[in-house]
Amino acid sequence: MKHHGGVDQAVYAYAREDLDTWEAELARTLPNGVFGENLTTLGLDVNGALIGERWRIGRDVVLEVSCARIPCSTFQGWLEQEGWVKRFTKAARPGAYLRVIEPGEISAGDLVEVVHRPGHEVTVELVFRAMTSEPHLLPRLLAADALPQGERRRALRRVNAQTPEE
Repeated sequence: MKHHGGVDQAVYAYAREDLDTWEAELARTLPNGVFGENLTTLGLDVNGALIGERWRIGRDVVLEVSCARIPCSTFQGWLEQEGWVKRFTKAARPGAYLRVIEPGEISAGDLVEVVHRPGHEVTVELVFRAMTSEPHLLPRLLAADALPQGERRRALRRVNAQTPEE
């Protein structure tokens, strides 16, 4: 599907700590994977990860943070929660999509080690906020070379649309 999967969205990571926060807010159990994530982390600030940041998992796997998850009606349907997309967007805890740099096998409990952090300040949360509710942040996204081309084009289009003609 156009907005799901592909090279830049090969893996979706969500923090167990954020799932725990949602558990408390929704008053229901949320097991690992309930948001569709194939990687549930513990002790890693997924939303604070930088676009282009690389994670080594286990011996062989290297993943690169590419973009934030933008919620859709399918996601709302999974949770059967009225107003979920709006609530998830307001919380700005989207989780991260990652691309595979070095493939391999991982197992539950494998250590996630940050092995590269790029020299900018474009986090997953910043991308999410810019693309959803705070378009004034869009120009900041352009500092992240690893931002997927589609996201970069969308940000440029929206920035140019906001810029008054001279």
